[in-house]
Amino acid sequence: MKLAEKMERGPIFIGGLDRCGKTMLRAFLVSHPHISIPAIGSNMWTYFYGKYGALDQPEHFEKCLTALLRYKHVRFLKPDPLRIRCEFQQGPATYARLFALIQQHHAERMGKPRWGDQSGLIERYADLILRAYPDARMIHMMRDPRDRYEASLTRWTEGKARAGGATARWLYSARLARRNAAHYPDRYLIVRYEELVSSPDETLRKVCSFLHEDFDSAMLTLCGADGYRAKLLQNARAVGAASLINTAYIGRFRNHVAPGEIAFIQTFAAAEMRAFGYTPDPLLLSPAEHLRFWLIDRPLNLVRFMAWYGVELAQQNFPSLVGRMPARNKWLSS
Repeated sequence: MKLAEKMERGPIFIGGLDRCGKTMLRAFLVSHPHISIPAIGSNMWTYFYGKYGALDQPEHFEKCLTALLRYKHVRFLKPDPLRIRCEFQQGPATYARLFALIQQHHAERMGKPRWGDQSGLIERYADLILRAYPDARMIHMMRDPRDRYEASLTRWTEGKARAGGATARWLYSARLARRNAAHYPDRYLIVRYEELVSSPDETLRKVCSFLHEDFDSAMLTLCGADGYRAKLLQNARAVGAASLINTAYIGRFRNHVAPGEIAFIQTFAAAEMRAFGYTPDPLLLSPAEHLRFWLIDRPLNLVRFMAWYGVELAQQNFPSLVGRMPARNKWLSS
């Protein structure tokens, strides 16, 4: 089959929270001969969709394209503005098509017929994306919220809103996962991190079947993601694991997360945890830990929990006033 014919296959979107296995799944998938997914998420839907007015107006299109070309995550894809302008005029003037042209051109340069993207919380836009791309598939990575929180602390040592914010984010993503999977049963797949690392062969076969691609054993070697493979090797050595893909990071929260924070996560996320097969642990808090939980940990994290939800709802419902924007260091200078 020629490259142009294979290009007709729908795009692949990987969603879910940070530290849930999106990058690992991407590394497996780009080791398939047909699939290109950039190492850096484009975030185009998150930061640019609908922000510049109707793109059938030339001034709106130019304003949007200029902003895209200044955003470092998009520049990573090495877009060709002249080609984009030429091809955009040949079809519907939509944001989805503009984003697709940038991704398709990158996939062509990689010699791959099918493009994809990984972006945190892309599941917010599942309705828009799956409507815009009728053949698209979306994979939602899930992970135990306690382990996901422990992993996030290794990156952000001060914690981004600590357990309160982490619980709100996980619940939001988990509820979207269930909702989207129910609405799009043939186009939306939930993959648990724990299954990916404990049974990579079986899980990847399921993923390939969902994507209508043949399973390729080369995927298990991570041959298309050398940098990530090196990182996994380093991590495996750090925890004394014998293989690149291992279960060493499952259950680490028990020795690395404060009891009061585990108690908060389990108190507010227990029902959704069970829905995804994560069993709350019995917590044997000392009298002092009980007192701290009720007087400090619970009320403080509840404020953080509500604050995160408040900001999220405002950004979703009033994008023109408090829309999401990339951090300043993600923009190229004018």
